[in-house]
Formats: sequence, C-alpha cells, structure tokens
Amino acid sequence: MKAILQRVASASVTVDAQLISSIGKGVLVFAAVAPEDTVKEVESMAAKVLKMKMWPDDAGGTWKRSVQDINGEVLCVSQFTLLASTKKGSKPDFHGAAGGEKARELYDAFVIKVQELYEKAKVKDGVFQAMMQVNLQNDGPVSVNYQSHDAEVYQTISLLCPRFIRILISISEQVTLEIQTNPTKVGEKNKSGPAKEEKESEYDLPAELLE
Repeated sequence: MKAILQRVASASVTVDAQLISSIGKGVLVFAAVAPEDTVKEVESMAAKVLKMKMWPDDAGGTWKRSVQDINGEVLCVSQFTLLASTKKGSKPDFHGAAGGEKARELYDAFVIKVQELYEKAKVKDGVFQAMMQVNLQNDGPVSVNYQSHDAEVYQTISLLCPRFIRILISISEQVTLEIQTNPTKVGEKNKSGPAKEEKESEYDLPAELLE
C-alpha cells in the first residue's frame, strides 16, 4: 500500500459539483492499494498516518507532533495512480495497482481502521473510483511519501565464525535469521572438488535481543 500524506490547513473533495467532505487543519491522505496488499498493510498504513510527526511543538521543535497530537482532522482519498509505472514510454502503466472488489474492500478497511484508531468524526473520506475534485491548502508545503514495506530494514552482519547471517527486522519487530553453514568466502575457489552441501535454517526472534 502506498500513500502521500500532505500537511494541510484545509482540504475538501467535490464530486459532480457537490461537496462530499471537508476538513480544517490536519492531514490529506492519497492512498492506493497494491495487488499483494493484505489487512496487515492496511493496519500498518492506518497507524502510520496517525503517528507521523508532521508539526512542530510549542517550543519550536520541528517534526514533533502528529495529527492526533494537534487534535487535527484526516481526509482520505483513494488514488490508484500513485502506483503507476513510468519506466517505458510516456503512458503510465497501472498494473501495479489492485483493481475491482479487492481494492475497494482494502481501501474501505483502511479508512475504517483510521477511524477506529482515532475519532470517527474527525476522519473523512472521498468517493471510491469517482472523478473527484480535490482542493487543498498545503501547509508548508509538507508532503510525505510512504509505502507499507518501507518499515522493513535490511542489515547484513558478517561473523568471525563460518556462518553468514542475514537479519530482517520487520514492522512487527520480529527478526528472521537465515544461517548458511558452509558459505564460500569471497574470492576463494573450492579446491577440494565438488561444492559441499549447504544447509540453511530460519528462526524468528524478538528484535530486542539484538540490542
């Protein structure tokens, strides 16, 4: 799932000259669902929208307060074009965006989750798959690009013992260890004939064990 978060002084959605939703100070969220997205990505994105620190505090410290901290509002707008590919030619390719009922169900679940985590009255929505006119007054301007898989951090650690460990720290703060028991050293050829059998094991451990 991908989203563009815009810090706004105000924003509104109009469809066929009719005002659908409007907010004052808060966050305007353009959101798109990818084919591989699940409820996990929806919940991660909803939490990120509300926790993203986009405002200064009273002491002048920058990036200190979230939309919840300032008691602001949230306007969600579905926008599948965020997942367009422009690698070939001049026409955008939208195969990277989910379509049909899956996109609608997960987008609706996203809006509902934001409402559940905050206050329903302060979370507004546009009209899914409608031709919308979105008006906004960007405050800054401040815009943040976020994808649900951005929270995954990859680290590679080499140990003195003959093992190679790759660590994946995920959103849920679980750590996967893949251990290769007989790696070939960089620049070294196998002089003893055929390569030895390699074994791999995988474990899930709490991230705090690495601290």
